[in-house]
Amino acid sequence: MATVAVALSGGVDSSTTALLMKEAGHRVFTLTMATNNRVAAEAARVAAFLGLPHHVPDVSDLFEQLVIGPFCAAYLEGRTPNPCVACNRDLKYGALFRQALEWGADYFATGHYARVQLEPESGRYLLLRARDPRKDQSYVLFHLDQERLARLLLPLGNLTKGMVREKARSAGIPFAAAESQEICFVPGDDYRAFIRRRCGRAVTEGPFVDRQGNVLGRHRGLPFYTVGQRRGLGLALGRPVFVLGFDRERNAVIVGPEEELLRTDLLAVEVNYIVQQPDEGTPIEVQIRYRAKAAPARLYPQPSGTAEVIFDRPQRAVTPGQAAVFYQGERVVGGGIISCAAR
Repeated sequence: MATVAVALSGGVDSSTTALLMKEAGHRVFTLTMATNNRVAAEAARVAAFLGLPHHVPDVSDLFEQLVIGPFCAAYLEGRTPNPCVACNRDLKYGALFRQALEWGADYFATGHYARVQLEPESGRYLLLRARDPRKDQSYVLFHLDQERLARLLLPLGNLTKGMVREKARSAGIPFAAAESQEICFVPGDDYRAFIRRRCGRAVTEGPFVDRQGNVLGRHRGLPFYTVGQRRGLGLALGRPVFVLGFDRERNAVIVGPEEELLRTDLLAVEVNYIVQQPDEGTPIEVQIRYRAKAAPARLYPQPSGTAEVIFDRPQRAVTPGQAAVFYQGERVVGGGIISCAAR
């Protein structure tokens, strides 16, 4: 019997994780990050129902410093961040993971849909896609290292969402009925309004320009646009145009025809490899957005935690700030943050 700390949000996935750990005979306690009063209250209700000790470490300052601040800064610079990646890396599998071990946990369990597997030949831990491809969340876990994987339990990785819901209902768990919103700290998922409130003075109008630098109109501020966007530009040019990128020195949004969204490669920074750094030219599949289909490519690791990825076929709207996650079949090789894309 082991001591397991469960990251509990009060939703069906983390609630079922806590139930499964208890049913497996482990000593279980739960942890909830004190960043949202509603979530903390729902988690406390579930923990009480399951008869599990519940702790709410105050990580609000870290959440502001490591998640919300960088999120806003990225949009102001014309990047499109995925805050779940930063939150998982720095908070859930960072501060919360360390707190769990300090409080005596042997293992740390979460409700993510992914799988951890020990490779007998190497003695290393692998991170794999979930059995249910519709719920796979391995994309946001590419940052995990061997230390964390050795202590990590992901009991939902072999289950479907339907199985999880039925397990929770049959046990009578009072989990939150609604699914979590896309960005937990943004009311209504309206990130533009959130950034306007937080950084209003830093959001300034500027020109729409084409690749040649010709001014085509005025934009409302870089955070209101993302690579690949067509709607809401307010440009009447007699032809459809899309956001291609940003010129931060000019505070300009670059637009052009859809075919100019295609890119042959990308550069990733803050790269992490799950087991070891692959050889140059290693064939992979790369996923450039959370819900994107992985595309065949070749991986070229570079110095200082960077990597170049060359696609077998050009990809549309490669977006700086998003994660690029490297796969070989169901196995996560690693990943990083997209810095730039080239033609």
